[in-house]
Amino acid sequence: MSAITFEVVDARAQPYAAQPTIAMRLRVTAPAGESVHALVLQCQIRIEPQRRQYEAGEENRLEELFGAPARWGETLRPFLWTHVGTTIAGFVGGTEVDLLVPCTYDMEVAGTKYLHALADGGEIPLVLLFSGTAFARDGSGMSVTPVAWHEEATYRLPVRVWRDMMDLYFPNSGWITVSRPVLDALGRFKAARALPTWDHALEALLKEAGEEL
Repeated sequence: MSAITFEVVDARAQPYAAQPTIAMRLRVTAPAGESVHALVLQCQIRIEPQRRQYEAGEENRLEELFGAPARWGETLRPFLWTHVGTTIAGFVGGTEVDLLVPCTYDMEVAGTKYLHALADGGEIPLVLLFSGTAFARDGSGMSVTPVAWHEEATYRLPVRVWRDMMDLYFPNSGWITVSRPVLDALGRFKAARALPTWDHALEALLKEAGEEL
């Protein structure tokens, strides 16, 4: 079988999933109208931060990840976002499928920190690296061909797609993880001041520290 190629043609927030999910519309092509019985696909998705420009506000928010902007020539390097996989039913020549990409709002994860820091009007430079196995019928029965290791696709995911997805699952919210001792201390702070929510407790602490919201 000839090489199978891949192209991301669109992306959208996927509603009603078990967790925040982006559906990337993937075009899969088998050259010369070849028939594919099934395709078992794995995909590594990497963020390539060096492939875009950054506004001043983004630079400030990304300093935790990459250091001062003066050092970004050394520190701005591609990094792993996530791994996903799917099985594609038989097709002839080509097909389009949704590649579902589950996402987390865990702010301890580098990918989430990066995405959260970007301005709404921008884009996220991605590269999708594919591997897997293609099954095809031929005159002697079933043939099995690995997906070529060098097959990949680039895509500039609009930040708005990621933001809309998170707003769909966590409206106007975000998540941070704290240790139990910190949580207990924050609970005591909240109770002592009769603050109604955790938001109010954190806001009070920020005000005491002289930080503006």
